[in-house]
Amino acid sequence: MILNEHNQPEKKHRKHAKLARPSTGNFGRNEWAIVGGPCTVIKLLADDVIRALAATYKCAYVDTSHNDDITSVPGRLASGAIVDYTHQVNHQQFNFQNPLMPYQLKQQFANADLVLVNGNHQQAKAQVVIIDINKKASLLKRVEQLSNVQLFLLADNSDDVFDFIKEAIPCWDQIPVYKLADRAKVTAFFETNLKHAKPVLNGLVLAGGQSLRMGVDKGNINWHGKPQRYHMADMLKPFCNEVFISYRAGQQDEVDGQYPALQDTFTGLGPYGAILSALREHPDSAWLVIACDLPLMDEGTLRNLVAWRNSSSVATAYYSPASGFPEPLIAIWEPKSYPILLSFLAQGYSCPRKVLINTDITLLNAPDTAALTNVNTPEEMESVKRVIHQKIATN
Repeated sequence: MILNEHNQPEKKHRKHAKLARPSTGNFGRNEWAIVGGPCTVIKLLADDVIRALAATYKCAYVDTSHNDDITSVPGRLASGAIVDYTHQVNHQQFNFQNPLMPYQLKQQFANADLVLVNGNHQQAKAQVVIIDINKKASLLKRVEQLSNVQLFLLADNSDDVFDFIKEAIPCWDQIPVYKLADRAKVTAFFETNLKHAKPVLNGLVLAGGQSLRMGVDKGNINWHGKPQRYHMADMLKPFCNEVFISYRAGQQDEVDGQYPALQDTFTGLGPYGAILSALREHPDSAWLVIACDLPLMDEGTLRNLVAWRNSSSVATAYYSPASGFPEPLIAIWEPKSYPILLSFLAQGYSCPRKVLINTDITLLNAPDTAALTNVNTPEEMESVKRVIHQKIATN
């Protein structure tokens, strides 16, 4: 829930721009509340699932302390600090004085691929329901929270879904039912859902630069029989759901109407603004971003990047031998990069390479490093022309 300037729930009427919102729940994109069993059983189930999936997916867990737990204020919070941060030997620990607002919780869980929630205390947009005779009365009280049940788990003392759940949930008989003790099936359920939830991959050709060093529009140079912006867009099409050409304000008439275009709405930030603009428009999509000044780029390099894409990372990028750092303008930026890019911008950074250097990415070696060659000056253009002509003559 978002509060307005009067500290009241936001109403449907809006005075401000309508933005595309990421499809997150209370905590993350892929979240399940496990409800209907004792808290100890829920915690053990979460432990087993997380242990099985942690090597591939970033997992998180949400719970609430019981009344009988120790509730004394930890660390320097007791002295009045608003945040207490401790760098432990094997983990980092933050304690906050004030309750986290819903939007702050989403920020904390933005990097998680899977969020498991103790549904006895917290809610999530999807539910896994444990059928336990001993918790029947407790589950009955929460039946209205079962808005999106995706799995039933039968405890050892139960052999069927409760009648009140059958009455409350349409098409309940189409929801899978497993034994709670069958951890392999339960883990496979979450793994399958995470695979299906892999963000769709769109393409973005960066063609909004002013090409000041080149002296002519780099996106309009004809290296391969057509303007480079369209050549790049055509190369991306086999690997992407949709491909867009990024352009700056006032440049729209220069883009062929046959190619979908996306205006840079974060002006004055160069490629950084173009990437943010794409994520702003489609925040649930991943973006294969490519600069239009890479005349030696080939399908093999793109195919390798997509094949080794790791959607659990912030981005998948190539190591650039020329710079010694990740190359941000031939890279796949996942939806989870959006809040990170905004966070860097808020701290005064607008270099996409700095984001890659300082976040969790998957870094690859390019099959042919020459494909990463970018051209910014007339001298570089003449050198690459000779390379292309030599390749044509050889073939």
